[in-house]
Amino acid sequence: MPSICIPTGHAISKLYNSPDAANFLHHCASSNAIFEFKIFAEYTPTNHRSIKNGNQKPFQIKCSESEAVAKTIHISEDFEGPKVDGNGDGGNEHFPPGGGGGGGEEGEGDGDGDEKEFGPIIKYEDVVKEAEIRGASLPPDMLEAAQTTGLRELILARYLDLQGSVGPLGFLMRHCSMLRNRMLVDPSFLFKVGTEVVIDSCCATFAEVKQRGKDFWAEFELYAADLLVGIVVDIALVGMLAPYARIGKRSVSSGFLGRLQHVCGALPSSVFEAERPGIKFSLQQRIATYFYKGVLYGSVGFSCGLIGQGIANMIMTAKRSIKKSEEDIPVPPLVKSAVLWGVFLAVSSNTRYQIINGLERVVEASPLAKQIPPVAMAFTVGVRFANNIYGGMQFVDWAKWSGVQ
Repeated sequence: MPSICIPTGHAISKLYNSPDAANFLHHCASSNAIFEFKIFAEYTPTNHRSIKNGNQKPFQIKCSESEAVAKTIHISEDFEGPKVDGNGDGGNEHFPPGGGGGGGEEGEGDGDGDEKEFGPIIKYEDVVKEAEIRGASLPPDMLEAAQTTGLRELILARYLDLQGSVGPLGFLMRHCSMLRNRMLVDPSFLFKVGTEVVIDSCCATFAEVKQRGKDFWAEFELYAADLLVGIVVDIALVGMLAPYARIGKRSVSSGFLGRLQHVCGALPSSVFEAERPGIKFSLQQRIATYFYKGVLYGSVGFSCGLIGQGIANMIMTAKRSIKKSEEDIPVPPLVKSAVLWGVFLAVSSNTRYQIINGLERVVEASPLAKQIPPVAMAFTVGVRFANNIYGGMQFVDWAKWSGVQ
């Protein structure tokens, strides 16, 4: 089995373009160690740089220090192995300039484009040092990612900036990973949520005042119940399709549910989510995302419809037990109304919001929006306002067609 010893001080970062390999070699070099490369494949006698037997041949990087841990890296079939002489002794080494892509964590990358957009990978020691300078502490999952793969410079900078924000945002960034991971990828996430809530609430209020007329204040409880449920739905509509940073290793249970959880976790957050360092999506995954999000939207719609309509029906029934009127409208059927909400969100809302996410991504990536950020914000307000108007009109038609109203 041929092996190669490489002395300390070599250009380790260029040996193999993989975060795991580079970080491990850097650790060995910092401790004045000698590394041994063991190639688990036979070399052909005529060409020492080719590997027999096809795809995905692993090699092991082993540090000579006793406390070091061996790592196994999978490489592609076009890997060029080290140059060795006929006796199998060490010689000059050669590694391909490009590393393997893939992976599922923030911090892994595979190209100059990734580094240009997200910055270089920051090693664990530098991450800790930067956090100490800012007087911040990283959450456990970010520390784990920093130790294993490192963190992208942009991701670390955004977290350190946002966690130091005054008010509830800083607290939520430190303790709510769902919000934190979405803000790290899309800093305008809260703006989009706020835009959706404000527009929908204003449109709903205008419609309620126009529909109830002089009875608006007498039926204010019904309006308040509808408004509260609407806010919950708005947050779910935006949040479930928002891109998020995949940080740290996820614990997955065994069995069918574990496999299902793994498959769902590998799907993009929306059909048109952009690929990022170490995160790639196939066409099949994007198609599956539409139906997966439809199921989630339908569940949220049915649950919120059941709760919201249930509260409204109880208030209507209680009022009519005290005072009846000939102008009272029939109490809407509870389950049928909840089913309508579920189907409407799964089909109509899912389709419309997937398209909105794609349009926002195109605008935000445009040179004009990068130079003038308010352009993207104005587009978000405009497209979401138009979507709410159209969605509200469509829901009324669906409700009349189904007999709920």
